[in-house]
Amino acid sequence: MTTLFKRTIAASLLLGFAAAAPAHAEGTISIARQFGVVYALLNVAEDQKLIEKHGKKNGLEIKVEWKQLSGGAAVNDALLSGAVDIAGAGVGPLLTIWDRTAGRQNVKGVASLGSFPYYLVSTNPKVKTIADFTEKDRIALPAVTVSVQSRILQYAAAKQWGEKEFARLDKFTQTLPHPDAAAALIAGGTEINAHFGNPPFQEQELAGNPNAHIVLNSYDVLGGPSSATVLYATEKFRNENPKTYRAFTAALAEAAQYASTNPEGATDAFLRVTKSKIDRALVLKVFKNPEVKFSVEPQNTLGLAQFLYRVGAIKKQPASWRDYFFEDPVITKGG
Repeated sequence: MTTLFKRTIAASLLLGFAAAAPAHAEGTISIARQFGVVYALLNVAEDQKLIEKHGKKNGLEIKVEWKQLSGGAAVNDALLSGAVDIAGAGVGPLLTIWDRTAGRQNVKGVASLGSFPYYLVSTNPKVKTIADFTEKDRIALPAVTVSVQSRILQYAAAKQWGEKEFARLDKFTQTLPHPDAAAALIAGGTEINAHFGNPPFQEQELAGNPNAHIVLNSYDVLGGPSSATVLYATEKFRNENPKTYRAFTAALAEAAQYASTNPEGATDAFLRVTKSKIDRALVLKVFKNPEVKFSVEPQNTLGLAQFLYRVGAIKKQPASWRDYFFEDPVITKGG
């Protein structure tokens, strides 16, 4: 038997084994989340073991792995490398990865994590609007030019100076995880004197530094309440793990219902899972904020998506939010 023939047989056997083995076994799911109350539905799902509960309803034992990351770029890398199955990040990172994986991994949104106003907070008394930022200011963001905060800031700049100037404020931004940015803003004395964050970090800053004030509210830029933070996955994971995927979305819908009707319990779940030392009253205030809506159905995302297309940040033009979200019974409505 020649060496070439032996290699051919070995290669054929390996291909046969690869074809026979599933790419991903039903019953396991790895979920990436970041920092803040915007991920509270995932905290509730973990605290109450809702994914496992809904898996058992379909006769499936599900092993859930939770991973903590920071920044849309890191989350997207983890998803595409296969390190996680479900990615939690802003609409900005979702639109970026949806655009770049079309025809390949075909990443799309799974669900929203709710609608929250995001505040751009500054401790510089001279900064009243985004037009007042100068070279002396540094704006902390979870990921420069990728995060939803950076995209909303670009959208605001485009409305202020015209779409050709959408990146005008990018030079003042700096990547920093929300907890670190909040600590820097509250303490003062660092080059970071502004932070485009999310709850509860923005509330901590406003309560913890007498100079902290709101320069921009994301709802004002986006024209009303909007889903800033979402979950997304590859088409491959969704198709090859239908029972696990259904259990996950059902768990998420139950968590949204719980958070909407039981803010006290949801606050405690958030604090237990995150082991956060944040004042409970401050967190509860976020949960009870009438501008906050816990819903898995995306709200008011298309405007930002179409803006990103117009300025060339994404190449595909979305005609509807359904273009970048998977169809699912839990998100029959959206925007």
